[in-house]
Amino acid sequence: MPLPPGPLHVIHQALRAGRLSATTLVGASLERLEATSDLNVMADRCFDQALAQAARLDESGEVAGPLWAIPTLVKDLEDWAGLPTRKGSLALRDAPNARETSPVPRRLADAGAIVVGKSTLPEFAIEGYTANRLTGVTRNPWNLDYSPGGSSGGSAAALAAGLVGIATATDGGGSIRIPASLCGLVGLKPSNGAFGAWPAPDWLDYSTDGPFATTSDDLALLFEVTRGPVAGDPKALLATPRDQWPHFEDVSMPLFAAERTSPFGPLPDAVAAQFRDAVEAFATRLGAPVTWLEPTSFFASGDPDLDWFTVTTAEHVAALEREWVETHFDEFHVSTQEFFAAGLAVSIDDYLNARRRRYEYVRVLDQRLSNGGLLLTPTVAAEGWLADGRMPGTGAVHGLAPEVYSTALQNITGHPALTLPFGHLPSGLPFGLQVTAERGHDYRLLELARVMEETYPWARVAPGYAPLDAILDGR
Repeated sequence: MPLPPGPLHVIHQALRAGRLSATTLVGASLERLEATSDLNVMADRCFDQALAQAARLDESGEVAGPLWAIPTLVKDLEDWAGLPTRKGSLALRDAPNARETSPVPRRLADAGAIVVGKSTLPEFAIEGYTANRLTGVTRNPWNLDYSPGGSSGGSAAALAAGLVGIATATDGGGSIRIPASLCGLVGLKPSNGAFGAWPAPDWLDYSTDGPFATTSDDLALLFEVTRGPVAGDPKALLATPRDQWPHFEDVSMPLFAAERTSPFGPLPDAVAAQFRDAVEAFATRLGAPVTWLEPTSFFASGDPDLDWFTVTTAEHVAALEREWVETHFDEFHVSTQEFFAAGLAVSIDDYLNARRRRYEYVRVLDQRLSNGGLLLTPTVAAEGWLADGRMPGTGAVHGLAPEVYSTALQNITGHPALTLPFGHLPSGLPFGLQVTAERGHDYRLLELARVMEETYPWARVAPGYAPLDAILDGR
């Protein structure tokens, strides 16, 4: 049975048919944002401007873009002209309003979207939980005791609660996929270069914009609207054009599965059990056998997760400037302090050696995934963590340990990676299955998302919340 269309598609048709006005839509979104302050997803707001823009769209009498009037949050790592970009940091609490808008928010606006504010994130987007000293703790609508993940946590929580139609995300080590997994969304870290970046990211070669959504068709729409090169980005390229990619069933699909790609020990029992169920379901739908791989079988000369930490900490200190980091050190969140302390200590030899080992990691994954191969892993290697960043049963807050993550490899190698909701964990949070494909094969993953949603549909919002298109039914 065909899937019902996603909220972005339903709302667009209602606007075109005159069954919904932009003012009603944006007003409903603002009411939901106000009524869910317990989630704490807002870093800043521009409600009056959003309502004024909605009124102008209604006065125009047309629906000119595919995202016309869709209420949107911009992650507070990206610039939106007229609002400050504070990046979740007390050190930037007095940041001036941005004069320009970052590429992805600009493309969303060009397609008709209406920005209603900025979404929360961990300080400087460096953590897997969304809590900082500037905006406080953001909570997961699936379980308020738990984090929505990070770094795009405020955006993911807002979508999972049906508060807005679009919320932007970035991914330098899992920041799209981690919160998508923990909030029950479908999310894509695209091939590196599919989304052009300007200005230079803090993590030069690892960071990318990308979409997450509540449904596969909305994910594909957002990818299509926002992808593409940007002047000044030396790595920007276009993903394989959609009309040149064959239907996924016409392509050989050797399947590989691994609990981990770094030797960080066994998965927690509940995560391992859900992962194996998800792999079996995925393989059954595709009618393909699975080859299971051990973490130690991947890489011989290094560990990509540890090299990721060396590179990103050093590059972030350089991007902010060493003197500025040292001057403001006492204002940072404790996990930020630990991250930057590591970066301040990285030697040039350690940095360059980690960069050089990247070539092996890329080669290994290129060879493994050639001829249509897919790698299945957990998106998150834990049942989740508490909203303030602590693992359940532990004491003081510090940076999360590397063994809870399973996402940095694809940022290093540039391969596209999709996270799909596939069941739930004892914590009450959704489980995400991560699917990694050949570089440039983003559309193939989008097609797989559609097929899997048709076969194993997931909840579009967390329990107790209504999808944004439910306003058409008075909900």
